[in-house]
Amino acid sequence: MNDSHELVEQIRTSTKIFSGRLLHVYFDEVLLPDDTTATREWIKHPGASAVVPVFENGDIMLVRQFRYPVGQIFYEVPAGKIDPDESAGSTAERELKEEAGLQCKRFDYVGHFYPGIGYSDEIIHCYVAWDISSFEQAVDEDEFLITERIPFRNAIDMVHRGEITDGKTVIALLRTWHWWQNHKPFEV
Repeated sequence: MNDSHELVEQIRTSTKIFSGRLLHVYFDEVLLPDDTTATREWIKHPGASAVVPVFENGDIMLVRQFRYPVGQIFYEVPAGKIDPDESAGSTAERELKEEAGLQCKRFDYVGHFYPGIGYSDEIIHCYVAWDISSFEQAVDEDEFLITERIPFRNAIDMVHRGEITDGKTVIALLRTWHWWQNHKPFEV
């Protein structure tokens, strides 16, 4: 199988088996490259954006939040799902305002990733925000979080020590750190 076309699975049937407010679960039958069939269970997700706000002194803003599925409090970058008719960039801007209570004059895109390719089509877009101003948080009524300002270098060290373990936060921080080292809009 040297040709990548020989890897593609083709959908034969698709059944939505659950429809929630955020996630939709499907059970599909697919035709495999060798003309046999298999089943795939997967989750449709609207996509999300994550943003790393960087202050002029080199601090970043993270939020601490309890995550029910694993029963732990995590350090996270401001992030959220993309609403219908909303762009990834406007989602990042909205989440920055709601979760961190921040606005910025400059956003830069630092890439995207797929957090669970074996079971979901979710894509997360990563941004860096800078030239920041503060105002009051406006979190959703069912959302409880605490903001924490941390030197960017310390946050990178926390990733490497295993103190920051949320996947989107790890990737967003590392991608932003790499972007920052190559672009240097101001010195950190």
